[in-house]
Amino acid sequence: MAAASTHPHATAEELHRASRGAIPDLALATTHMIVNDLTSSGLLRRLEVPHSASRYEPDLGDNHHHAQCVRCGRLEDVACAVGHAPCLTPTDTHGMNILVAEVLYRGICAACAAEDRTSDAPTTPEVEEHSHG
Repeated sequence: MAAASTHPHATAEELHRASRGAIPDLALATTHMIVNDLTSSGLLRRLEVPHSASRYEPDLGDNHHHAQCVRCGRLEDVACAVGHAPCLTPTDTHGMNILVAEVLYRGICAACAAEDRTSDAPTTPEVEEHSHG
């Protein structure tokens, strides 16, 4: 789907809107099926980010990571954290051959931080913490 290349980190609904110019009769349900098929075939990568619908990008096979602003939701690519893919080596693989390590950095983007400085908004975000165990 060409829309995924020109609209990285888009939701299925955003990809649908972007595709309607070229395919006016495209149904949203069809877009969802296409996105699922492209994800299953390894052509798209599904990104699960907190407080957002699934997002999609072309699967480049580079195992890059992402940074998300907790205020505006902006999502940006971040190069591999350390070393070669899968970038991070777990202390215990539980017998699994690890193929991918997904990292999501969460913080405040420069635009939101600048807005905070010019308003009465708190400087510390209300970020929901999740324990991983």
